[in-house]
Amino acid sequence: MASPSAAAATASTSAPAAGPSGQSTGLSLDNNDEKNSVVIKVGMVGDSQIGKTSLMVKYVEGSFDEDYIQTLGVNFMEKTISVRRTTITFSIWDLGGQREFVNMLPLVCNDAVAILFMFDLSRKSTLNSVKEWYRQARGFNKTAIPFLIGTKFDQFATFPRDEQEEITKQAKRFARAMHASLIFCSTSASINVQKIFKIVLAKAFDLKCVIPEIEGVGEPVLIYVDV
Repeated sequence: MASPSAAAATASTSAPAAGPSGQSTGLSLDNNDEKNSVVIKVGMVGDSQIGKTSLMVKYVEGSFDEDYIQTLGVNFMEKTISVRRTTITFSIWDLGGQREFVNMLPLVCNDAVAILFMFDLSRKSTLNSVKEWYRQARGFNKTAIPFLIGTKFDQFATFPRDEQEEITKQAKRFARAMHASLIFCSTSASINVQKIFKIVLAKAFDLKCVIPEIEGVGEPVLIYVDV
């Protein structure tokens, strides 16, 4: 059973966390003698073939296979960790990005504590699509904590600097409008994969998180404080 680092497990308060609209997520870590168990549902949405399934499998199983079969419908995996005396199960729901699966969006979004709005850093069109994914997902869940996740950073890092700057600026602009944390990651290079879920955990339980933020062009951006 894996344990998150102290960065995500240092409590600032035991009060329930607040979602983006100021409403409580209803989750708390109580310092009592009983062993608690909590399920955190995380939805993953975005265009097809951007790396949603790869990110989920990398986090849950620690492996990466670039030959995953395209998701048809919904994928689902779980990972259990321990924080203090609480057993936390991440229930991760991955929606196939093809438009014919949009009718399954409620299955992924309903009751989610966090939603990862994902795009491929190497394909700008997938970032533009985030606006529509966000609009539709918010129709089913207005309180889930939003994250904007850029995948395939290892490929993106080879782009000319002006292209990196343009996409990074646009991603930051979208994240601000969504009041979302912004994280660039790479499953193949193991960049920021664990940190995404540590920050989800910290925000869900209103825990102190000391993971350093990164904002520079050409770097694996990680912005989550005061969003």
